[in-house]
Amino acid sequence: MKKFHQRLVLACAAFAFSVGALANEAVIRKNLAERLPRMPSIDEVTPAPMPGLFEVRVNGSEIFYTDAQGNFLIQGSLIDTKEQRDLTEERIAKLTAVDFASLPMKDAFTIVRGNGKRKLAVFEDPNCGYCKRFERDLQKVDNVTIHMFLYPILGQDSVEKSRAIWCAKDKGRVWQDYMVREAAIPPVSGACDPAALQRNVEFGRKYKITGTPTLIFSDGTRIPGAISATQVEAQLASSSK
Repeated sequence: MKKFHQRLVLACAAFAFSVGALANEAVIRKNLAERLPRMPSIDEVTPAPMPGLFEVRVNGSEIFYTDAQGNFLIQGSLIDTKEQRDLTEERIAKLTAVDFASLPMKDAFTIVRGNGKRKLAVFEDPNCGYCKRFERDLQKVDNVTIHMFLYPILGQDSVEKSRAIWCAKDKGRVWQDYMVREAAIPPVSGACDPAALQRNVEFGRKYKITGTPTLIFSDGTRIPGAISATQVEAQLASSSK
């Protein structure tokens, strides 16, 4: 009987919390919409890890925080000082996670090294200096299949270079010649459909890929920035388990 009573109390508390959260959500939505009419439509309101604070999600993965009445709005990172964790960053990473199997591989070209058993997808702009540094270091990584998504976001010249690389007969060779060995990109000859480039940009916008290079490993781990070959090896090993 005692255990039943304890379960009943817990169930009632959980129900009360759920009802309270729904009531708070309605108030927050109403007040923020009225007071901040230019604010994007709210996707979701949920209790934040910090007591008394609520997470407000807009545009798919943009995070704000507010009180139970929507009287104050906070833009920034929520840090767990005890655990030394950026909870906002972790939340956004979860919201923008990409299922490796769902990547539009038809819009990428592949570079296979060694047995090619390990998998890696990379979004890069040909005019990105960090990408060139990353590509030079990536030459040290073997036994991997690299799915290269051209992601021209640094201007029209990036679009033109990406188009020439995409339209090349041997995309992988031309890409590596340009990025690693600073060779010229051959001009486009013949008919070529560069629509994949725009689809890559649209895909990146959807999943908040805001910089290059951006790496996506087979387990869904996403890493922005030019990491070292040693770091790539470590993540490939972890992702392949």
